[in-house]
Amino acid sequence: MQLLEQGWSKKRIFTETKHTVGVNQASFTVKEGEIFVIMGLSGSGKSTLIRLLNRLIEPTDGSIMFRGEDIVTMSDERLREFRRTAMSMVFQKFALFPHKTVVQNVEFGLEVQKIAPKIRREKAREALALVGLQDWEHELPDRLSGGMQQRVGLARALANAPQVLLMDEAFSALDPLIRKDMQEELRELQEKLKKTIVFITHDLNEALRIGDRIALMKDGSIVQIGTPEEIMISPANEYVERFIEDVDLSRVLNASHVMRRPESITYDRGGPRVALELMRENGISNLFVVDNAKKLIGVLTAEDTARAIKDRLSLDDIMIRDVPVVSPETLLGEMFEVISTSRVPIAVTSESGKLLGVVIRGAVLGALAGNHDGLRKAVADNGA
Repeated sequence: MQLLEQGWSKKRIFTETKHTVGVNQASFTVKEGEIFVIMGLSGSGKSTLIRLLNRLIEPTDGSIMFRGEDIVTMSDERLREFRRTAMSMVFQKFALFPHKTVVQNVEFGLEVQKIAPKIRREKAREALALVGLQDWEHELPDRLSGGMQQRVGLARALANAPQVLLMDEAFSALDPLIRKDMQEELRELQEKLKKTIVFITHDLNEALRIGDRIALMKDGSIVQIGTPEEIMISPANEYVERFIEDVDLSRVLNASHVMRRPESITYDRGGPRVALELMRENGISNLFVVDNAKKLIGVLTAEDTARAIKDRLSLDDIMIRDVPVVSPETLLGEMFEVISTSRVPIAVTSESGKLLGVVIRGAVLGALAGNHDGLRKAVADNGA
């Protein structure tokens, strides 16, 4: 501790003392109901950090606060109760009892707590239903695939109804396709249960896919905490930049990040001349048409509007009603096919059809082409 306070690095301390700094002054807050991902390369300290949270590893110094109570100062008896009722853990290795059935594995934690057999069996079955394994309760673990075994481990943790779920590299032992399925299932499960989850991974794509916020670690220290978008758009230092350089931004950012303020004309408050003048004033070649509630009706092009003035046509005669529409949550990568074939911009609308923004072709194509600097600037400009 004294050497750290003097500014020694993790490497220097190990070289000269043979002591390893596992976690170095990591300070963060996990919000209730979020998936907080701690990630980093092997040896960065992430698995040590998660084991500090429930004192599987004793911290050398500092405090770990949970609802006003310091976990570090808990007695052994209080710590056992805390682990059983407040904080459950799902490990990389499934750790299932091979001689117990699926439902017996799931109810094991409740059995340790001396919960009545009938009640614990009900809770175990409820947990199995949450992970879609209600029809497998009487099977032994070796009859299940790797992904199904991991779901049993997750159900066992959920059966205790914990307030916090710790998941240490929980999906890394699974095949890639099964792993992706489990990531999606975890997000879907989180939508229902709203658990507070601390998730450890070394896979950036996994962190970006499931995390509400991400803490990136290096040499035992946290170098940046932020949402996936914040880390991708505003990396804190050169290390983070190198860490994220190969990530496809089009699979992280969505329409809300790059959409611009839409220029529009209300359907019954102007004709072609007004529309063309609005386009000239704003330097645009397309203008959306909305109703009085700002709901999208269609879009006008400058060419068609000029023709309408010449031929004395109305907005109805030239308006394109088949406008490509996306929600604010639509990923940029999902827009490529639409934007590559459409002659008009993509409209971003709410569920009720209200016009929220417009996505221009350049932002999407830039993301798909790997133009991260240009896309980051576009997002920053949009935020400003």
